[in-house]
Amino acid sequence: MITGEDTVSGTALLLAAAPAGKGCLIDAASALPALAAVSPSTLTGTAAATVIELADPLAPQTVLTRIRAAAATAGPLSLYIAGQLHLDHKQRLVHLALARTTPTTLRYTGLPWHWLTGELKLRRPGTTTVVVDLVADAEAWEQLGVEGLALGYGTRLYGRVAPPPPRRTIIAPAYLNAYAAIWRSGAQPPLAQLHQQAATRAGTEGALLLAVDAPPALTAPVEDGARTVQRAAPVQGGAASGWQPVSEGRPVFGESRAASASTPASASPPAPGGAPAPGSEPERHDRTPAPPPPGSHAPVTAELPADDPHPAILAAARAGRHTEAATIAAMWESETLRMYGPGSTQAIHWLEVRADLARLAQDAARSCELWTAAAEARLARRQPPGDEEVEAAADRAHHQWEQIDDQARAGLLAPALVALRRQVPGRRPGALQAIERRLENLPSAHGKFTAF
Repeated sequence: MITGEDTVSGTALLLAAAPAGKGCLIDAASALPALAAVSPSTLTGTAAATVIELADPLAPQTVLTRIRAAAATAGPLSLYIAGQLHLDHKQRLVHLALARTTPTTLRYTGLPWHWLTGELKLRRPGTTTVVVDLVADAEAWEQLGVEGLALGYGTRLYGRVAPPPPRRTIIAPAYLNAYAAIWRSGAQPPLAQLHQQAATRAGTEGALLLAVDAPPALTAPVEDGARTVQRAAPVQGGAASGWQPVSEGRPVFGESRAASASTPASASPPAPGGAPAPGSEPERHDRTPAPPPPGSHAPVTAELPADDPHPAILAAARAGRHTEAATIAAMWESETLRMYGPGSTQAIHWLEVRADLARLAQDAARSCELWTAAAEARLARRQPPGDEEVEAAADRAHHQWEQIDDQARAGLLAPALVALRRQVPGRRPGALQAIERRLENLPSAHGKFTAF
């Protein structure tokens, strides 16, 4: 520890972790010697600094204890993380793999990403910086493409997430190594500029670049063909924002409550399974444009209002930058959960935003899951089954379930949807029967689905 009088002391936690053996995708530990050669004050941006190293830790509880202790410090905190991300098959949660992690033991030997988020969200906004150099396996990479990778409001997040490498290939933590090399050269550019320089050196082809500044600033996108995440300042609640649930098939973002209320009462609700009622083909303002080809990243350039992130999220989603849109939404949801708590109308609002973003990203299964969760959350708040918002969430969940091509995944999601439809049958008869008819044609490990 470097000490001095009348100085602000910062803390840097260097975490490098990857599974031992054939499950290793990145030589994470090789980032530590390069970072350790940098002065502690450079790592933290403070005159006095404490540096903690964790090299290939074995137990997630050990890592959590160190992170919790570092997060409890009053001064600036900087985390540098090198490793690989995997997806828990049961709960579909992203984990950072540790030394003993295997595909079958991930839930018990990996560090859940939301643990890290939970510890850092307790810190004062603007005092925490996280820099990551990660590689994702195939399943985690697919989910990151829809939901992004976030740490919550008030935390600066910079980094690079690489897609899964070819089989039996172990990549180097080139992004963090570039940080160290730039610092050792004597240069100390601002963090946003350092991120761009390191990303360029490490290579951006196919990678997900994270550039999330602390409020209230917007981050400058890296205009080099890679996907980049940016954000605005948080909104104080979602119920009064510019996005309100409307009937399936109509645009979700940009609809005010007044606009929704102006819809003629005689308009027919969607038919079971999401098909429009005869003679009521909805306007298709919500079709998703094809994602831009590699190398054609188009950052959001519109001036964004400080109190409403929805235009930025929608612009990113419609431009095919689904990871960017999902990450911004996840950060706003995290702050909303902190301010209002789970089950609040504000939290449900952001759950519905993420559900519709999954639809725009053409991930029908994830959209179905989220819309089902939103409907269940509204019912838990004692909103009646005939409430317009409850019915809209249930109809959307049903519609997205009908769009799932993976029959096994549709079968897994069916029980929750059936239970929901029994509570919320909707305004048109036959919704539950429509699900049962499709289930008759879905194969299972024991033949047909007969439990419904």
